[in-house]
Amino acid sequence: MPEETVVVHAADYFQGYGVVGLLAVLGVLFVAVAFGAGRLLRPVAPTPEKLLTYECGVDPVGDGWAHTQVRYYVYAFLYVIFAVDSIFLFPWATVFAADGYGATTLVEMFVFLGFLTVGLLYAYKKGVLTWA
Repeated sequence: MPEETVVVHAADYFQGYGVVGLLAVLGVLFVAVAFGAGRLLRPVAPTPEKLLTYECGVDPVGDGWAHTQVRYYVYAFLYVIFAVDSIFLFPWATVFAADGYGATTLVEMFVFLGFLTVGLLYAYKKGVLTWA
């Protein structure tokens, strides 16, 4: 008798995974049908102009490999870091007004802003923020 109980519980347990698996299969099937329908319904008329690389309305000239300065990526990376970190200021502002959290959250936020300031000063000292 106890063995049947274990089997029933195991079946109930794996039933949840069956639903997730079924949804995954349906999702893959939906995407495959959509791509297949697009392939069947689209017109196919390749021309040399259509096969050219298109970039912002300018005809491609020269070699396809262009050198990009690393500093542009560094600026983008610093922007993402500080943009994401600034998102943490909003929850802090909402908790700061709650009773009993004022002093603690104020100290924590100044520690957080201190880390941001140290990071910004480090980037400035390394010359990352110079645009030349």
